[in-house]
Amino acid sequence: MAKYENFQRVPLVMAIAAATAIAPGVIAQDADLVEKETGSIQSLEEVMVQGRLRDSAESLVSERLEEEVVTDILGAEMIGRVGDSTVAAALRRVSGLSLVSDKFVYVRGLGERYSSTTLNGATVPSPDLTRNVIPLDLFPTSIVDSLAVQKSYSADQAASFGGGNVDIRTKGIPDDLTYSIELGTGANSETSGEVLSYRGGGNDHFGTDDGTRALPGEISVALKRFRGGLGISDIRKILIEEGKQYSSAQEADAAARGLNRELSLNLNRDIAIEEESSDPDGDVKASVGNRFYLGDKWELGLLAGASYKSEWRESERTLRNFGAPNEQLNNRSKSTYSVDISGNLNLGLRFADEHVIENTSLFLRNTDDETSITDYFNENRQVSDGSGYREYLLKYEERELALNQVKGSHSLGPETKAILPFDFFNWVPEEVVFDWFYSDATATTDIPNQVDVISDTVTDPATGEVLSSKVSTGSRSAGFRFTELEDDVKNYGWSATLPLEFSTSSLELSGGFARIEKGRSYRQTELRLDIFSVNDEDVLGSPLDEVFSDGNIISGDNDFVFDLAGSNKQSYLAATATDAVFGKFDWTFNEAWRISAGARWEDYSQVALEWNPYGYTIDDPQVTADPDELLEAVYAEDDIYPSFSLTYMGSFWAETFQLRLGVSKTAVRPDLREITDAFYIDPITDEQVKGNPDVRPSEINNYDLRAEWFFDSGDSLTVSAFYKDVVDPIEFFEAASSDTNVAREIINAESGKIIGIEIEGMKQLGFLGDNMESFFVQGNVTLQETELVAGDEADAPTNPVREMTGASEYVVNMLMGFDSPDGNHSATLGYNVFGERLHLAGRNLDPDSYEQPFHSLDLTYSWHPTEEVTIKAKMQNLLDESIEIERDGVIVFEEKPGQTFAINAQYKF
Repeated sequence: MAKYENFQRVPLVMAIAAATAIAPGVIAQDADLVEKETGSIQSLEEVMVQGRLRDSAESLVSERLEEEVVTDILGAEMIGRVGDSTVAAALRRVSGLSLVSDKFVYVRGLGERYSSTTLNGATVPSPDLTRNVIPLDLFPTSIVDSLAVQKSYSADQAASFGGGNVDIRTKGIPDDLTYSIELGTGANSETSGEVLSYRGGGNDHFGTDDGTRALPGEISVALKRFRGGLGISDIRKILIEEGKQYSSAQEADAAARGLNRELSLNLNRDIAIEEESSDPDGDVKASVGNRFYLGDKWELGLLAGASYKSEWRESERTLRNFGAPNEQLNNRSKSTYSVDISGNLNLGLRFADEHVIENTSLFLRNTDDETSITDYFNENRQVSDGSGYREYLLKYEERELALNQVKGSHSLGPETKAILPFDFFNWVPEEVVFDWFYSDATATTDIPNQVDVISDTVTDPATGEVLSSKVSTGSRSAGFRFTELEDDVKNYGWSATLPLEFSTSSLELSGGFARIEKGRSYRQTELRLDIFSVNDEDVLGSPLDEVFSDGNIISGDNDFVFDLAGSNKQSYLAATATDAVFGKFDWTFNEAWRISAGARWEDYSQVALEWNPYGYTIDDPQVTADPDELLEAVYAEDDIYPSFSLTYMGSFWAETFQLRLGVSKTAVRPDLREITDAFYIDPITDEQVKGNPDVRPSEINNYDLRAEWFFDSGDSLTVSAFYKDVVDPIEFFEAASSDTNVAREIINAESGKIIGIEIEGMKQLGFLGDNMESFFVQGNVTLQETELVAGDEADAPTNPVREMTGASEYVVNMLMGFDSPDGNHSATLGYNVFGERLHLAGRNLDPDSYEQPFHSLDLTYSWHPTEEVTIKAKMQNLLDESIEIERDGVIVFEEKPGQTFAINAQYKF
């Protein structure tokens, strides 16, 4: 179309300019060599310039310019060069983005709930146990072709758009035969030779449990038989109902007690924590792809890839009570064995550039096997008392994503019309394009057995050092938690585009339909095996597998009691459905002005119900039948979400200049579980969280202004200003709780505002002299202010007007790169830092807590001895920074992630 002609020349101009700046010595040397050997200079048919990051960044400029809204794009070359291994880590490099908990992205000061994620444009499910949002550490960068971060809204996107949308675009089918294999290894400075571990299953190296840890079938059968109760009284009641005859109540109790203990023997109690030698990191990737030409018009392509990665990590974490940081504290030593596995298969069929059908299948598995020992003191036992507590924790968490997407693009061009047996479609303009897609994906999280054992400790009252420990007696000895989550998403739709050309302008009309169906089930079973008394207390200081041995449990001299823990209200069922219709126009005139406007109508419905899988009575059903509770569990709305964009295109101060204005209205809805009026335990933080059936969607008015300059030297500069006005922002507030627990509640604050500016650019350093010709800098700085007015619904907040949770006043990303003139060496020094950001807002005059800035400095070096071989070394967190959370001058959280070192070798043809 005419509106793109001005910008389709830009990448070519920039590439030529970059080639001239990057490798003048290479071309000159080649020319001299040819002249010496042949006596004349031959014309070069092809010149390959390995500018690496600069070339890759410039190749994405065209798409960025052609987007109708503010969009940032991060290419695979930059991701690989900097050395980020997950999508979450890579997105730190984008202006206005910061990473929280190593997995959730905050865009322009808005929390993870305000940012959406798609895969190749389609909505995908989340394996996160309590949130709708996708933890982006699940996606390895090895499957990524590019990341597109859309920061201003357009009507073809889902209306649940706050800070922005991250579209993960997977690698596509190559033009020719290609294959690669990559081997790597590495280590972490915090991980010593010996790590904490226990005897697990036979398939742990594949990131999946072989059934060793799973809920035993005998216990599942017993839960049905005894109607969800495993206590002695529950068993005795059912035994009598089944017709068992006992001579006395004592005999009935003894029979029930014996069966209760026999059931507990089915638990996996091989849980002794021991030290073992850790292996170095291992990393293997491979891929193969090709495109086959079937005659003049048909093309068939495929790309298959797989990866495997394993690593050990150790960490030391300290928590301190704000009021008594030296007396009430928590020290945890944790070892984690992680396995990441991925596999992808892409298939494509093309006919005459008029019809394309592509299929993408993807499988991801991310497993963490954690072993930790935590020594802690609270208001009941302080450091100076000489006694405390110890928690042993084993947690095996397996997350998987299985996805299949198929999409097509069709136009009735001359090749298609020539083979149609009739002329019915001749009236359809050849420029009309019809696109469609269908995506079906399932995400699961399986924690087959999370074991926690509590012990009493004798400690040094001066240092808190543990001198001895024994497993606690009473109703807190050992817990066995089994968790299963399944999240299914179907997303399908279509769109049609009609381009129209006029003498001085062009117009593109488009519209379409989309539907998203999501269903989620979360099942949590928690069992307790408590010790109320033992004949010999010395046994409580033995290794854990001996404390909970068959002999100790069965012995009549000991009092072990097995039962289902809690009220069984942690499980839930939820579903959402969204139907959407959109229409928009895109008008470009005089190759200088562009107006895009559209609107999207969405009909959204949601239901979330508490689920008791072990409810077998009318008084305790699995799902409530109360009409009022059912009504509270349902939420529905429909609304229209408009968008508008105005762009000026010219050559102000640079060869290519754009000034873009965007205005839109969007909404962010509560998560699946947040509309239930119940407390639940966050399985990640162990904090109590209270839902709220009255929580309302947040309405957001978005305003964006961006100016972009692209110079013929390859340099660029972008300045963006943004403002967001949030009505009824959904926020977590601290709720009333005991001294030993932290509780949060979800409410609607009164209002929120974000205002900020982003500055980003790339600059070659040749102007500093010939020695700097091979160096360049690229970076971005975001400055922003946020304000949240808590409103009347908040429970006694310390600061009724404060900044928004997770928002930083500044975020800085800087890269300094080197590309040798011969293209055989490249290096990148990357720096990232975020400003102080609110972690948890206090209540009743308790101060707010803030996560402190983390200065991340990473170095990556690549050697290309041949065109096919790359050797890469990377070092991360060179400054050896720690993660710290501070509350009014007191460091209440501290963890040291350590420095990571890795090296890998790749052969790619």
